[in-house]
Amino acid sequence: MSRDFSMVAKHADQWIPCHAGSDGAFWMGVTHVILKEYHADRQVPYFMEYVKRYTDCPFLVELEKEGDHYKPGRMLRANRISKYKDIENGDWQLLNIDAANGRLVCPKGTIGSRWAKEKTGNWNLKYEDFLDNSAYDPELTLLNQSDDVYQVEFVEYGLKKTALRGIPVKMVETIDGNKVPVATIYDLAMGQYGVGRGLKGEYPASYDDDKQAYTPAWQEIFTGVGRETVIKFAHEWAGTAEITKGKCMVIVGAAINHWFHGNLMYRAAIMAQLFTGCNGVNGGGMNHYVGQEKLAPVDSWSTIMAAKDWVPGNRLQQAPIWHYINSDQWRYDSNQMDYNSVPKDNKYSQMHSADWTVMSVRNGWMPFYPQYNKSNLDVVKDAEASGAKTDDEIRKYIVEKLKSKDLRHSVADPDDEINFPRNWFIWRGNALMSSAKGHEYMLDHYLGTHNNKIADEVAGRLVSEIIWREAPKGKMDLVVDINFRMDTSALYSDIVLPTASWYEKADLNSTDLHSFIHPLSAAVAPVWESRSDWQIFQALAKKVSELAPAHLPKPVKDVINAPLSHDSPDEITQPRMQDWAKGECEPVPGKTMHKLVFVERDYTQIYNKFISLGPNIKSATLGAHGVSFMADDVYAEMLEDKRHVQKVNGVEYPSVKEDVEAVNAVLTLSTLTNGKLNDRAYKNMEKKTGLVLADLGEGSKDVRIDYKDLQSQPRRYNTSPLWSGLMNNGRAYCAYTYNVDRLVPWRTLTGRQHTYLDHDGYIAFGEHFTTYKPSPTPQVYGDIRKTVNDGKAVMLNVLTPHGKWHIHSTYGDTLRMLTLSRGIEPCWMSEEDAAAIGVKDNDWVEVYNDHGVYCTRACVSARIPRGVCIVYHSPERTYTVPKSQVRGNRRAGGHNSFTRVHLKPNLMTGGYAQFSFHFNYWGPVGANRDTHALVRRMDKVEF
Repeated sequence: MSRDFSMVAKHADQWIPCHAGSDGAFWMGVTHVILKEYHADRQVPYFMEYVKRYTDCPFLVELEKEGDHYKPGRMLRANRISKYKDIENGDWQLLNIDAANGRLVCPKGTIGSRWAKEKTGNWNLKYEDFLDNSAYDPELTLLNQSDDVYQVEFVEYGLKKTALRGIPVKMVETIDGNKVPVATIYDLAMGQYGVGRGLKGEYPASYDDDKQAYTPAWQEIFTGVGRETVIKFAHEWAGTAEITKGKCMVIVGAAINHWFHGNLMYRAAIMAQLFTGCNGVNGGGMNHYVGQEKLAPVDSWSTIMAAKDWVPGNRLQQAPIWHYINSDQWRYDSNQMDYNSVPKDNKYSQMHSADWTVMSVRNGWMPFYPQYNKSNLDVVKDAEASGAKTDDEIRKYIVEKLKSKDLRHSVADPDDEINFPRNWFIWRGNALMSSAKGHEYMLDHYLGTHNNKIADEVAGRLVSEIIWREAPKGKMDLVVDINFRMDTSALYSDIVLPTASWYEKADLNSTDLHSFIHPLSAAVAPVWESRSDWQIFQALAKKVSELAPAHLPKPVKDVINAPLSHDSPDEITQPRMQDWAKGECEPVPGKTMHKLVFVERDYTQIYNKFISLGPNIKSATLGAHGVSFMADDVYAEMLEDKRHVQKVNGVEYPSVKEDVEAVNAVLTLSTLTNGKLNDRAYKNMEKKTGLVLADLGEGSKDVRIDYKDLQSQPRRYNTSPLWSGLMNNGRAYCAYTYNVDRLVPWRTLTGRQHTYLDHDGYIAFGEHFTTYKPSPTPQVYGDIRKTVNDGKAVMLNVLTPHGKWHIHSTYGDTLRMLTLSRGIEPCWMSEEDAAAIGVKDNDWVEVYNDHGVYCTRACVSARIPRGVCIVYHSPERTYTVPKSQVRGNRRAGGHNSFTRVHLKPNLMTGGYAQFSFHFNYWGPVGANRDTHALVRRMDKVEF
């Protein structure tokens, strides 16, 4: 499926050219057919057992009355029922109905059982009640045993319609004596997808009913894909899944991540897999590519990366939020509800994205640094001067200052000079071009240099949580780029530190494409003044330590605002979405707001700590994703090798001074490459789950992989409880096979795959169900508010896929790579659109909107559909960039000159099960595929 006849499409057996950004509508139509024919008309045994065991479909949802009908609300909590009123973590324990006798049961495996302290060892997917271990058979549907059928409202955002549909319900008596109607998620899903099963209501009459969601005829309106194609595809998909027991797979590139409603597109595709039992099956599931997400030895690497071997806390930032606020792109953003299809009946859906960001940070959902409008060190000193002696007393002081607004979060006043981010170290990324959604805004507000944006500031009258000031020009004092090439970021930096490339250093590389760790080895020494990344940061650490005696000679106490963390008990801190700043609850660090973590900083010891592995590994667990293990004995073994020991202030520590030593520290302390730790981690998981799991690591007990081993031959790493794919006996990695084969829960609210998201924020935004929301129109999105079309340009949806003539997504500026295309990244256009503005192949064109302009050659091709143009990621401003005619003869930019960050608010929620922050896992994306621009022919080309 591809908008254009791409390099992949031309090799496929079938090409489905859906309209850009409409993938979600296609999958909604597919799932409608699957539910109708393979769940309602007949029940495929494999599908039915799969959704009962591995999804949230049997769980109960309370229906809330509104006028003459009902709306789906939150899942029914166990502590609302007399039998379970005193159950541990009752707000996080949920209910099913036993098909054998109709009684309510509390399944094991929910997040409440995951973080249980009293009744441990019950985090599993067995059909057993958490309270008394009694067996049960979960009821999927109340169709033939309901107490009543209620008319429930379902919203369809494509055609902007609501429908009342009959849903079978049971009446449940709660501890307050009331009777509440509940429905299974499975029955609600049937209502959402419009599968009637003989029930009254506004259900589609047939697949050809284009007035009701989500029929094949309905999806045709949005995708341009014929209904017959959707029906045929659904039959082939479900038929294959039935015969093979789930061997149907979706493979997707980075594309979906770049749409504003990308989360809904993902969910729509996953529903087709979920209802046909494809996830957790080799040969099936969702396989997406979004960069090197699966850094395999994450347990040891994350410890060393974040200096957790020395300190208890760290600052890790969610990047799109940081750039949206600090580069002042929020100032040019209208209210998200203008371009986001949302219910208009609640306060959350009507808030500006900048206000959402402020609310998210102060409540502990998302991180943001800098923290306060005062130095963190001074905040602690002030607390101590006021009489605070203990950490708890300092916390209390800070909370009171935040409540009184004597102390403010930086995110709420980003254009006050005290809150500027002053120093920027760019490492392993072309942050000022290939990653810079809103490139021209960064030139203006970060660097204070010339730029080509003409956008108007519209947020002033729309925001209330963030303080409006005059927009500053140039917040950064120092930009340092750690790079081995003179890309756009390097050219705009104050200092470029020349860096060793892949063949000049010792390093590790791993991806989620396969189960091997790649060693990078120095074929030649780093050329000229280049150093490896590790040695560059080490040199910086040394210089800071040398300067510290003159500026910060004594240890100081720092406070870190840490967000509520995924895979920790923080996930069960906020059962309802409340804002302490609005008086909806009291501010309690680590509960109703972010955590306040204290760290002692001795800046004179930065270098010594950099080159040695700290003592926390002896006293604290290592791990990731909720898996933990002690490695104190392995740490002791490392100390025995005196060739690789550092003596610091009279104490010996394992050395990580040299690159190979750091590499070996990662390998030695990871369950993926140290069989002893792998076995230990599995045994710990056995205690947590009550399942037999240690046999998975049995064959790797003696495995011990170091850097030389990787250099000598490819070595497959161990199956590990860190990851959800099983790889024993040569099995290929496939996500969630651990969950399906071994009944280990997913790390979610129910412990299962979710079709329903009952978070307050998702209900407020109408995304508790998987749904389809159309792409924002250019008129409301804000790309072309001030840019005027004089009739010589055509407006097109601009797509920026990964590079066609590149090494991966960048490095297209080498002589050899430049010979593969036209020496630049052209603008690919359809023949019809090009003809409309008099453009011929290889003519120079400008691609421009309010955000900026890119000048390039036109590549006119039959493979591109009308209404779309493509500029491949990622051109540089360093070669073949002429001056722009539409922007006053100033030098044009690149593919991110016509993009801007748009944050989707409900992706900023937190403190609630899987909706909890984890670095590189949870948070909004800087969507750019919904961007529109004008394209016109250049009359004169000047360099």
